[in-house]
Amino acid sequence: MLQTCMTKIDYFQGYPQNIRDQFEPLIKNGEVRSYLLNKYPIGHQINSDKQLYEYANKLKQSFMKKSPPITKVKYVKQKNLIFTALGDHTSISGKHEIRIAVCLKNAPEEMLQMLVVHELAHFQEKDHTRAFYNLCVHMQPDYCDVEVDTLLYQSMVDQDEKLY
Repeated sequence: MLQTCMTKIDYFQGYPQNIRDQFEPLIKNGEVRSYLLNKYPIGHQINSDKQLYEYANKLKQSFMKKSPPITKVKYVKQKNLIFTALGDHTSISGKHEIRIAVCLKNAPEEMLQMLVVHELAHFQEKDHTRAFYNLCVHMQPDYCDVEVDTLLYQSMVDQDEKLY
């Protein structure tokens, strides 16, 4: 079933109107894929849970050495990206797990990094506060831009389009 343009724009719910206005024409005119390919011409090769764990652990060691160790990192299937997150983390009994949506196997590395950085930041900052986003930007300086591009990527995936 095709979704309406309004549903696709809901990925930007909560963003200022000027941000929504920048990207609405790309979505409406079916230009998201070409926009993203121009900006991110090459995908990543992090395809297994083991590779993803190593990738996340390397980022953690670079920026958050004193935070608790990562217990597990894995790709998981997400059924509906509007109503579920692209990544999440759990912290139970000292175990810290990160789960990343399997659709990011086919995304640019910057988007994968953005989600891993986001989940790692939750190890230190539980809520989405200014300190949380400052930590994200510390780990990935273009975090905010990549976050918006990831919403565009989600809108494309939602339409069963592939980037690469």
